[in-house]
Amino acid sequence: MKIIKLHTELGQLIKKAKRNDRRAQYELYQRFAPKMLSLCRMYINDIQFAEDVLSKAFVKVFKKMSNFKGPEEAFFSWMRQIVIREAIDFLRKLKGLEFPTDDFSMMEQVNETEDSVGISQSEIQHFLDELPEGYRTVFVLHVIEQYPHQSIADLLNISVGTSKSQLYKAKKMLKEKMNHSQNRFL
Repeated sequence: MKIIKLHTELGQLIKKAKRNDRRAQYELYQRFAPKMLSLCRMYINDIQFAEDVLSKAFVKVFKKMSNFKGPEEAFFSWMRQIVIREAIDFLRKLKGLEFPTDDFSMMEQVNETEDSVGISQSEIQHFLDELPEGYRTVFVLHVIEQYPHQSIADLLNISVGTSKSQLYKAKKMLKEKMNHSQNRFL
């Protein structure tokens, strides 16, 4: 009896994709595109623009495959970084990513562990879409991607204080939107 593998191992796909094997690249795209599109949508609220960014990011991934030297387990993270940078570049070029600068001398901490029971994933995405782009970008980078404020500041060419301020404002705005949403059903 001959055993046929239905799914090619990631390491083999990466090796083939590095040699410009179009089938391997297509399979990598099929495997990771849905997750990467979700990532793009966190930064970009228009699905068509998010899809465009995803396409450009995958072109970069395939062009830079020879630069990937890590173990296959690190491939997803490496690709994720390319997608994030592409999304941020898109926001800078097309929309002129802005960061309001009204600083707070004493920032309150918004409780990060608050329970959001009763709020669907699509509602959360809707709330993220309603945030100003600067708020949303810093929020996603810090809370979801777990970047430290210094890395966010370096990536976005802003100060650490601006990063912290944007995060505070994003959390406050999201908290208000979630509270308003929950109060609708009471």
